Amino acid sequence: MGYLPQRLTLDTDATVADLLGVRAVLDALARIEHGSTDPADFDAVGDDWDIGDRCLADLAAAGLHGIELSRRVGTLSGGQTVLDALVGLRRSRHDVVLLDEPTNNLDRHAREYLYDAVSAHASWTPTLIVVSHDIELLDLMEHTAELHTGSLTVFGGPYSAYREHLEHQQAAAEQALITAEQALKTEQRQQVEAQTTLARRLRYAKKDFATKRRPKAIMNNRKQEAEVSAGELRTAMARDVDSARAVVEERAVVEEKAAAVRRDDHVRIDLPDPEVPAGKVIAEIPSPSGTAILQGPERLAVTGDNGSGKTRLPEDLVHGRCGRLFTDRVGYLPQRSDDLDEDATVLDEVRIAALTTDPQRIRAQLARFLFRKDEVDRSIGDLSGGGRFRVSLARLLLAEPANQLLILDEPTNNLDLATVDALVDALASYRRALIVVSHDEVLLDRLQVGSRLCLS
Repeated sequence: MGYLPQRLTLDTDATVADLLGVRAVLDALARIEHGSTDPADFDAVGDDWDIGDRCLADLAAAGLHGIELSRRVGTLSGGQTVLDALVGLRRSRHDVVLLDEPTNNLDRHAREYLYDAVSAHASWTPTLIVVSHDIELLDLMEHTAELHTGSLTVFGGPYSAYREHLEHQQAAAEQALITAEQALKTEQRQQVEAQTTLARRLRYAKKDFATKRRPKAIMNNRKQEAEVSAGELRTAMARDVDSARAVVEERAVVEEKAAAVRRDDHVRIDLPDPEVPAGKVIAEIPSPSGTAILQGPERLAVTGDNGSGKTRLPEDLVHGRCGRLFTDRVGYLPQRSDDLDEDATVLDEVRIAALTTDPQRIRAQLARFLFRKDEVDRSIGDLSGGGRFRVSLARLLLAEPANQLLILDEPTNNLDLATVDALVDALASYRRALIVVSHDEVLLDRLQVGSRLCLS
C-alpha cells in the first residue's frame, strides 16, 4: 500500500530519488557505469536503464522543472516535497494508495496535477482513498465517507452530491421533529383536559352524596347519577392512563427525531468595533512588482507557486526582516503552531493573551469558540487538531489590547471541514487588517479578500 501522510517526516539529507523510490536502482546503475559486473546490480536495474530520464520527465510533467534527482529534500519547499512524493506514488503503482490531506502546501499548478492524477487513478492504482477538506478534490471522488460524532456514513457519489443529500435528509428530519413535537403538545393538552374533567366530576359526585337534605326521590336520582358518574369516572381514568402512556410514547418519538437532526455548531463572536481607520497604512509588503500597501481594515491574499517564498514572507515581515509594519499589535498564526502549553488548560492559554479581561468574560467568549462549560478546563494535550486550532484562533481574536493585523499562513492545512467553517465564521466579525497566505481558492472567496499579492 502507498501512503502519503499529512506531514512528511523525512531525513533532510534524503534526495529526490529517495522520494521517488528509485534511489537503489540509480545507485546500481551508477555502479554499472563505473565498471561493476555484480549480477545483483544488473538485477536491481532490470529493464530500467533509462529510469533517470523518465523520472525527470515525470517531475517536469508535475511542474518540477530543473530539479535534479540528487537534490536534497531539505532544500525543497513543503509543496515541492509533497509533489515529489505524489510523483513517486504514481510511479510505484500500489494496489491501494492512501492520501492524507494531499493538497496541503500545493500551489494551483500542483493541485491541477493532483486533480488530474486522481481523475485518472485507475491507470496507477485500482483503489484510492483520500482524506481531505479540499472540496474540489472531494468532488472528484466516486464515493464519500464522512466520520461524524463517532459514526461513519458512506455515500455513493462526490462530496457536493453528499452535502445536497444530507441537506434534504436534515430538512426531512427537522420536519419530522416539528411534527413529533406538535403531536406531543396535543397529547399533553388532551391529558390536562382529561384530568380537569375527571377532577370536576369527582367534586360534583362528592357534593351530591354529602347532601342529605334533599327529597328521597331526588336522592335516589342523585344516587343513580353518581353510580353512572362512577362508571364514567373509571372509564375516564382508564383514558387518562392511556393518554399518559401516549405522552410518554410521543416524547420518545420526539427524542428519536431530535437525535436524527444534525447540529453543526458555528462560531459566533462579538468583537469590538474596528480601531483601524480606513486609509491608515498598516503594512508595506515587498512583491515582485514593487511594494504592496495594506491600508485600514483590508484583506490581502498572498499566493504563488511552490518555492516562491510564501511562508518566508510572513515570517520575515513579523520579525522585521522585510517590508514594514506600522503597528505592533500583530497576531501571527504560522503553518505549524507548536507554542501551546500541553499541560495548560484552554482558559489559561487564552488568558495569557488577555490578562486584563475578566475571566468570566473569557469563559463566555470561549463558549462562542465551542468550548462550553467545563471544556474550558480541558488540557491542551487532550484536544484534537481542530480544538487546538480554535484555541490558537481565540488567542488572536480575543487578545487585549486587540490586534490590528492578523497574519495567517496556510490556516486550513490539516483542518477538517467543520474547523474550516469555524475559521470563516470567526473571521466574519473581524473588521481589522488581515493577511492570508493560502492556495485554497474556496477559502479566499469565503473570506472575501479584497486584494491579492502573487509572488510567482
